[in-house]
Amino acid sequence: MASETLRARLLDWYDANARDLAWRVGPADHAAGARADPYRVWLSEVMLQQTTVPHATPYFLKFTARWPTVGDLAAAPDGEVMAAWAGLGYYARARNLLACARAVAADHGGVFPDTEEGLRALPGLGPYTAAAVAAIAFDRPANVVDGNVERVMARLFAVEAPLPDAKPELKRLAAGLVAEHRPGDWAQALMDLGATVCRPKAPLCDRCPLTAHCAALAGGAPETYPRKTAKAERPHRHGVAYVLTRGDRIALVRRPPKGLLGGMLALPTSAWRAQRWSDAEALAAAPAEADWRGVGEVEHGFTHFTLTLRLLRAEGDADGVIWSPRRDLDALPSVFLKAARAGLTNLL
Repeated sequence: MASETLRARLLDWYDANARDLAWRVGPADHAAGARADPYRVWLSEVMLQQTTVPHATPYFLKFTARWPTVGDLAAAPDGEVMAAWAGLGYYARARNLLACARAVAADHGGVFPDTEEGLRALPGLGPYTAAAVAAIAFDRPANVVDGNVERVMARLFAVEAPLPDAKPELKRLAAGLVAEHRPGDWAQALMDLGATVCRPKAPLCDRCPLTAHCAALAGGAPETYPRKTAKAERPHRHGVAYVLTRGDRIALVRRPPKGLLGGMLALPTSAWRAQRWSDAEALAAAPAEADWRGVGEVEHGFTHFTLTLRLLRAEGDADGVIWSPRRDLDALPSVFLKAARAGLTNLL
């Protein structure tokens, strides 16, 4: 009975407080018979895996305006999709996005499978995304557990095991609250609660519909959950980026298809390593012989390491590069966009 009361309270709260999201069918419309578009649900979930709703929303709107159906996305050239993805991180996800879209178009007649098992069989579509699409788009009773849901479960049940070791237990606890009744709304209600009330810092417990059920609140320190192990310090690397121009064009290269920022356009760079590059080493790694001048450096953080890129600038020519108009630099991944802008601006 406790779980039934908990579910009823959260769903009532969601009915009154659901976020208005570009990809969402709200609870009132859902109750009236409207159904979420699986393509829009899937696309939004992939975008949100490494970023926030405010950051992802303009990307989602641009994608769906340009490619309104999964078939449209499947037919898009790789380079155009990768360029449109710039700024959302982890370009491997953009490649997986295309692989999944093309499989849906080619093998399923442009229609997403309506079960969690069928969705899992699609390329590049992992357990979380499959559960989210199954629940939200098809009202399947799937266990949808993202970071917000993990935090809610850790606080509701005062789970002492730290993350990431606690993940299986948090998923098990969340599964115990999944039911046949309104599974899509339930998944989104948990996400909304974690995003807007049960926040990582300074949770708004006075606004929470589940205070009577929350063991962490009863213990007096809900903000200390979920417990976390100390993070290892990220290693730091150094590299050199080369800003080579020819009139109003800038030299770019295509990165290898696999690996970090695979397949993306980029500035020519040296390797990235633990030691700084000496002047002689930096010049030896340059893409062309030219009058290279230092124009500062930029810092950038990746998930697993931080990077200092020293910037060298020259006017000249080079073989094996792609000459791009400077006005098109916005399509570059953020680290290279940052470096190109700094290199072009800092030259006196």
